Amino acid sequence: MNILVEKLREVLYAVLPVTVIVLLLHFTIAPLENYLLMRFAIGAVLIVIGLAVFLFGVDIGITPIGVLMRGPITERNKAWIIAVAGLMLGFFISIAEPNLRVVADQVDFVTSGAISKLSLVVVVSLGIAAMLALGLLRIVYNVSLRGFLTVAYLIILALAIFTSPDFLPMSFDAVGAVTGVLVVPFILALAYGVASVKKDSKSAEEDSFGLVGIVSTGALMTVMMMSILMRPGEIAAGLDLSETHSASILAPYIHELPIIAGEISQALFPLFAVFVILQIRSFHLSRRAFMNIVKGLVYTFAGLVLFLTGVNAGFMDVGNVVGYSIASSDKRWLIIAIGFVLGLATVLAEPAVHVLTHQIETVTSGSVKAKMVMVSFSLAVGVAIALAMVKIVVPQVQLWHFLLPGYVIAIAATYLVPPLFVGIAFDSGPVASGPMTATFILAFAQGAAEAIEGANVLIDGFGVIALVTLAPLIALQTLGYIFKVKSAKEGIEAHDDAS
Repeated sequence: MNILVEKLREVLYAVLPVTVIVLLLHFTIAPLENYLLMRFAIGAVLIVIGLAVFLFGVDIGITPIGVLMRGPITERNKAWIIAVAGLMLGFFISIAEPNLRVVADQVDFVTSGAISKLSLVVVVSLGIAAMLALGLLRIVYNVSLRGFLTVAYLIILALAIFTSPDFLPMSFDAVGAVTGVLVVPFILALAYGVASVKKDSKSAEEDSFGLVGIVSTGALMTVMMMSILMRPGEIAAGLDLSETHSASILAPYIHELPIIAGEISQALFPLFAVFVILQIRSFHLSRRAFMNIVKGLVYTFAGLVLFLTGVNAGFMDVGNVVGYSIASSDKRWLIIAIGFVLGLATVLAEPAVHVLTHQIETVTSGSVKAKMVMVSFSLAVGVAIALAMVKIVVPQVQLWHFLLPGYVIAIAATYLVPPLFVGIAFDSGPVASGPMTATFILAFAQGAAEAIEGANVLIDGFGVIALVTLAPLIALQTLGYIFKVKSAKEGIEAHDDAS
């Protein structure tokens, strides 16, 4: 119960800033209809409760499964076992990721089903599965992380040349979405479990990070491949904001709840089945330990259903309407300013960011302070969301204008900073692109894109998660370079003192 209360408090801190900002906008420049405001309030409550229960379930159910997988995957030290395990686990865990389902819902909605939710979820999950398998093999065979990432992003660059412009923002947003609150803990636990088998403790520590960054490239590749194979041409996209005009407060929740419950039960069942099979053949847990993990999966299911119901029935509509309302006014620059504030507020309140900042201070023995990391992290994400709003307000500015130089800098930096910082940086993007980015801020951006003449909801309304995911790669590797310089300077001073 104490753990659950702690999760409730963490999630409340993450959701509260967005809620306060919406209320401030409601009473100032973007007033909402009463029924929309009530839906938003109910949605916020469901998101807080659902996400807290979900994270509690992940801690006692999903993460232990990830750690337990170390045995069956590595005990025979055979490449094909590792590869098959990576493929199966990557697919099953990512297909249930709530952030991915939110983004896939939005893509289905704005394209009127031209790109279906199911097809996007399956394609992204296949990419995650393939790269998880390769990422685990990289750990086992000591392949350089920076070399692996360089090759992966060169392939992505080549695919981007042939990818439809409609698909590029969606592809990069799918990356930030899929590496979310379910996939990241599981993959981190899996990476730690596989890396801990290695005899070299320093190498094991470095290889515990970076796997999330690797699997995210798989989602990019497969969505781009889908675009190339489908050759969809120009996709008509737009938001039908008239759907929000129903004055019923509870009807959207009643409609969404059974649909989402059915989808989540189908998504989690394969993972449960794999766990039961391995329990019989390999784990042999005690009855109490087995039931604890089953309870964790039940909590995960219940939390996911509540969270996604709150998002779909309450949060997304309000995000669309607020973004549309502000962008329709004469003061469009407010969209950029509000985007910056949303970035600062959501990151500063994200509990996982605080964990990451203290982790970096610990591994650098205090050379890089947690406060310095937090400030750089929040400013980077604030700037990222502001740039996403610039892209909407000025349709001539395209996503690749930011992403291409950004990823060139990020990949080049991997050759200048300590390997540990490379892994931490590429794992940190999902920490920044948390549930609020994938829900309210994404919907806010799409509402703004719908309102501005010349903007396209599919091209300009997406891309915000992509930029938020990119920002920490540059920010944290910059800190890594500072740490490297300071360490070298301290080493020289220590040598001079000894002399």
